[in-house]
Amino acid sequence: MKKTLFSKIRLIAAAGLLAIASFAYAGALTDAAENKLADAVLRGQALGAPTTGHVGILTACPTDSTAGTEVTGGSYARVAVTSSLANWSGTQGAGTTVASSGTGGTILNNNAITFPAPTANWGTITCWGIYDSASGGVLWIYAPLTVNKTVNNGDAAPSFAPGAATFQIDN
Repeated sequence: MKKTLFSKIRLIAAAGLLAIASFAYAGALTDAAENKLADAVLRGQALGAPTTGHVGILTACPTDSTAGTEVTGGSYARVAVTSSLANWSGTQGAGTTVASSGTGGTILNNNAITFPAPTANWGTITCWGIYDSASGGVLWIYAPLTVNKTVNNGDAAPSFAPGAATFQIDN
C-alpha cells in the first residue's frame, strides 16, 4: 500500500479454507478502493461501496493496481455476502450484530463463506478478495493465504468458517 493518509489502513485476514490450517496475513485495499475512500472522506464524494461484496479466490495474488488471477471454470463462482451487521461482526468482538463500538478495529465474518464444490481442478489458491459484483467489477480488498491450498475436482466445497475472515483497520 502506498505511503499516504490511508497507509494506516490495513487489512489483516485470518481464515481457513476447507479443513486446512487457518491463515493470517496482512492484506490491502486496492488503488480503486483507496481512491474512493480518499474522495469520500476528504472531497465529499459518495463512497459508492458495494451493498453486497462478492468474495473470490485467486491463484495469483493481485497488487494495489493489478487484478491477479481469479479461479475460473469447474463450477467456480464468487460468493455474495450482503454488507450488513448480521454478516460481519462489529469491532467489539466476534459474533456481534450491532454497529461497531470497540477499540480494536477488527471485523470478522459472522457466517460461513462457502464456494461451490469444484467440478474441475481450480489450481493452487494463493489469495482471496472482495469484489463489487458477481463477475468482473472492481476488486476492493485482497489478502494472501499464508498456506496455499490446492483445490481439485471432487474436493469438498472450499469454505471460510465463521470468524475466519478477519479485517483489521489501523490498530
